[in-house]
Amino acid sequence: MGPQVIDEAPKHTARITALLAEMREISVAVSGGIDSVTLAMLATQTPNVSVQMYHAVSPAVPSQATDRVKQLARDYGWNLKILDAHEFADEDYLSNPVNRCFYCKTNLYKAISTVTEEVILSGANVDDLSDYRPGLDAAKNAQVRHPFVETHTDKEMVRAIAKYIGLGELSELAASPCLSSRVETGIRIDPELLPLINESERLIKQFVSPEPKTVRCRLRATGIVIELDGGSLSILTTQEERSLKGLINEVFEKRGYRYSVSFDAYKLGSAFIHIQPVHTQPL
Repeated sequence: MGPQVIDEAPKHTARITALLAEMREISVAVSGGIDSVTLAMLATQTPNVSVQMYHAVSPAVPSQATDRVKQLARDYGWNLKILDAHEFADEDYLSNPVNRCFYCKTNLYKAISTVTEEVILSGANVDDLSDYRPGLDAAKNAQVRHPFVETHTDKEMVRAIAKYIGLGELSELAASPCLSSRVETGIRIDPELLPLINESERLIKQFVSPEPKTVRCRLRATGIVIELDGGSLSILTTQEERSLKGLINEVFEKRGYRYSVSFDAYKLGSAFIHIQPVHTQPL
């Protein structure tokens, strides 16, 4: 984070809170990531604005994200409502097409809109516009607003604002998309499997020292692929790989799943394959 970005954080913060003040009554979809958490904090710090936070829980949401949102709500007095978006009752979502996020967000915004008439806000930032984000199409359909996009705020500035408004170490929170994003396109989303993917990633972070900057436990047609940032992968010894494979096998086998396990360098969105969905089952 460059010094110029840090210096511009107060001005950028004022621009966003001015936008929020115009809305008067708002609902914030809080996933637990740094973008939505920062937006929620800005909303609560904006005078004369009524704010309701919504956090959806499901097998695709890491438990640590839910714990983080609940703790922040206690610490800062958020008016928080926990809900189920029911995406796991949606066959279009479960079949895991390449635009699965569209169905996830469609269900989320539908669930929120059934309990409020206030404008719904998301933490999307301008960097998201250059990535493949079908969830943004769902947001458009639901008339969701993105204050960071409207104020031309990118990810680096979101982190600078988070630090400026007092979120401390959370400003460096690593990105962690929903657990379904770990499942290769076309492999059916199994709600029993997603917590095991999360458990594996947490185990790897505890096992590998220093803690990796990025860990993804991907489920592919060929088996489990553990993706690590280049630095962590380069120092992983053959013995450590062997030990980790054994530990990860234990995580999945205790619930009746058997996969081969391999390691690779982290690639953004590498579980997305632009093909027609083909349903497969665990080995």
